Amino acid sequence: MERNENNKLRVRRTKSVSVAQVDGQSRKEHRLRAIQPDKPVHQYRDSLLSSSSGYTNYRGFLNLCIILLVLSNARLVLENIIKYGILIDPIQWFKLFFLNPSHSPSVLILIGLFVIPSISLGIEKLLSKGFISEGFGLFCIITLVTAEVLCPPVVVYSTDCHAVAASIVMGYVSIVFLKLISYHMVNYWCRSNQADPYRRLRRRSVSSERERHRDDRNTGNNVHGTELVTYPNNLNIKDIYYFLFAPTLCYELNFPRSSRIRKRFLIKRVLEMIFLLQLILCLIQQWIVPTINNSLKPLEEMDYSRMLERLLKLAIPNHFIWLLFFYWYFHSSLNAVAEILRFGDRHFYNDWWNSENVQYFWRNWNIPVHQWCVRHLYIPLRNWGYSKQLASTAVFLLSAFFHEYLVSVPLKMFRAWAFLGMLGQLPFSRFVERYLHNQYGNMAVWISLIIGQPLCILMYYHDYYVLHYQKA
Repeated sequence: MERNENNKLRVRRTKSVSVAQVDGQSRKEHRLRAIQPDKPVHQYRDSLLSSSSGYTNYRGFLNLCIILLVLSNARLVLENIIKYGILIDPIQWFKLFFLNPSHSPSVLILIGLFVIPSISLGIEKLLSKGFISEGFGLFCIITLVTAEVLCPPVVVYSTDCHAVAASIVMGYVSIVFLKLISYHMVNYWCRSNQADPYRRLRRRSVSSERERHRDDRNTGNNVHGTELVTYPNNLNIKDIYYFLFAPTLCYELNFPRSSRIRKRFLIKRVLEMIFLLQLILCLIQQWIVPTINNSLKPLEEMDYSRMLERLLKLAIPNHFIWLLFFYWYFHSSLNAVAEILRFGDRHFYNDWWNSENVQYFWRNWNIPVHQWCVRHLYIPLRNWGYSKQLASTAVFLLSAFFHEYLVSVPLKMFRAWAFLGMLGQLPFSRFVERYLHNQYGNMAVWISLIIGQPLCILMYYHDYYVLHYQKA
């Protein structure tokens, strides 16, 4: 009860609640009703599908969705086979990469990528011994990494290099570029720490014993008593080439190492790699290629209704292949490489499938890239005085550049659809954060993934066909 300006009593409106049981009086009433002779069966309860019920076990609905998904896709598979026949050729990819001499440029690029780390090692050795200045060393490093990322596109554009082979090579070029940046930055940090006695003394004052044994307490890590590598003892061929093949983009002088190779685990991952890779290639041959080829005419005629139908028809198989690729690369392949190299950190991805906004997805679906961006771009920019927004924008622009780099270079054309698609996620992410929350935000993220990728595929395919095959 309240009094207004006219000194009259006004009844205050009670707050709304989302559960049936509202106060202690209802519990008292329940106890009294329990001893009634009518043997009551009703109590304060919410329906299971109400969010306030606290019920979370929807496994049956999940199984139903899986069954419906399998049945609907089985119909599409049968329809595809009836319409096109069997298009799968298991040895086509072997012929493409090993029997066609036109792919020698991509092989030469790969050979060059194995030579470049040796040059990086030589520069770091000269810097560690003081034979060259930091300024000249920085100039050499910038020249090296710039040539590493720009020379392969020149080779691809000037030779008859197949688009698929070039795409794989450009992916590894990007990985080596990021690894070299991390390698040089970490060694620079070590030199700076070595040249600053106060900083070195302060770092030793922390609980060094706890740090030395922190990783040893974890199962499978190095045994007690193993000495840590210090700078510049890390500057050797074995160290840099281990980092070149390790499933990480962030260099460290002492990686966490497992004590042994688990043969059964490794065999499982290798079998998954072989099976899933062949499944992905078969789905591309049987499902994706015919759908894309049939999309050209609607694109040329700008028939929007048929374009939308082609887009939706391509969305499901494309997303299914994307999910298979995620598992093949981030779980099977990276775990297999890590097991062979006894690399201890297997945290290659997080729960991106629960993303309620775009930022959460990009932070968690590719942990190695996210760690590199935070460690070698975001934090240095913040330390140099740049704002959080500007540092985040720089990270986003770098990601957009490499998305375009991996598509435009193999196709030998620059259209910037992938770059613009990444930039378009900025307003989309703000819209999701402002108006959509929880499961609705998660649904929006899924829709953007399912629709956005096939849209870019169709746009690039149309431009590629017009540029290379359409008669003038």
